[in-house]
Amino acid sequence: MTTRVRSLALGFAILRLLAASGAQSLTDVARAMRLNPSSCLNLLRTLVDEGAVDFEGKRKTYRLAADWAATGLFGSGKTQTLIDRITPLMAEAAKQASATIGLWQVIPGQRVRLIAHAECDAMLRIQLAEGQRQPLGSGAVGRALAAAQGIDDGEIARRFAEVKWQKAVRLRDYIDEVRSARTCGYAVDDGTAFAGVCTIAVALPDLPPGFCVSASLFSGSRSTMDMTNIGTALQGIKHAIA
Repeated sequence: MTTRVRSLALGFAILRLLAASGAQSLTDVARAMRLNPSSCLNLLRTLVDEGAVDFEGKRKTYRLAADWAATGLFGSGKTQTLIDRITPLMAEAAKQASATIGLWQVIPGQRVRLIAHAECDAMLRIQLAEGQRQPLGSGAVGRALAAAQGIDDGEIARRFAEVKWQKAVRLRDYIDEVRSARTCGYAVDDGTAFAGVCTIAVALPDLPPGFCVSASLFSGSRSTMDMTNIGTALQGIKHAIA
């Protein structure tokens, strides 16, 4: 009978986490692995010493080393392939819609992280920072993911409660908006997650661990028809990479 070496298993689990989620802080990794920070730090330092993980001192984050990521053994190659395929489509959508297009990835800890984006050339435009994170239920991205994943109202309510909304929104309305997204194929958040920003999103749930593409623009800057057209364009991206 083979004896399982727990520290070795945890090391591989951390590598898989970093491959799927990108750069993570010590707190992020410890929470995802359900380890105390001291034990987690020792594991991360060992992985850094062995060249499997890189430590970014300025941001105090850890990421899978490039040579290890290039092997594709931990799934990171699939995420990069998606980014490579979707980036030209996002750039074209940004140009046509005069909006900022983002690609979000579901990560451990019930959150999503921006892993790629494309901006239009308008003088005034929404700027996104790759690596930024938000709660899983936040904004149009949260609504779109909830709709695509088919979760029940109880789980929707739990995700809703985790968000610090910038404009008051009732749970009942949020659930109705999730249901609407299931019908029309895209979700909308008009200033409740980020004041003055309207976001439209389409989930890509069939690609693990879960992705979502979004369009961000200034609230009140587009007509209802414009919003519908942007939602349709995002669905076009989804179908193009299916």
